[in-house]
Amino acid sequence: MIALIVAAKRRPDLTREQFVDHWLNRHAPLVLSVPEFARHVKRYVLHPFDTDGEGEALVLGAAPDYDGVGELWFDSHAAMVAAFNEPRYLEVIRPDEDRFLDRAACLSFVTRPHIQKDLGA
Repeated sequence: MIALIVAAKRRPDLTREQFVDHWLNRHAPLVLSVPEFARHVKRYVLHPFDTDGEGEALVLGAAPDYDGVGELWFDSHAAMVAAFNEPRYLEVIRPDEDRFLDRAACLSFVTRPHIQKDLGA
């Protein structure tokens, strides 16, 4: 199992609220509605950063350069590559990413998760 971790940065013309709303209420349902892409994904988790009363994200007491973290888990590297090369991903999902993400400012990396404790759902 591998996980693609994305430190997400919003487009500069969007507020945090607009970014989070699009990410959670438009983009995530869109991702899951494209079966050609979603069939490759084993786990999809979004972590918008929590904010204090003034709208600043809190990460150990400091405002981060990012607005949240996304996780996409796949069975293998080959499955991840296949997912992002699906024509429907490129046609439907990829263009939506540009509606809310500052792609050049995002940081993405692939990991092999080692779960130390899982209490279940």
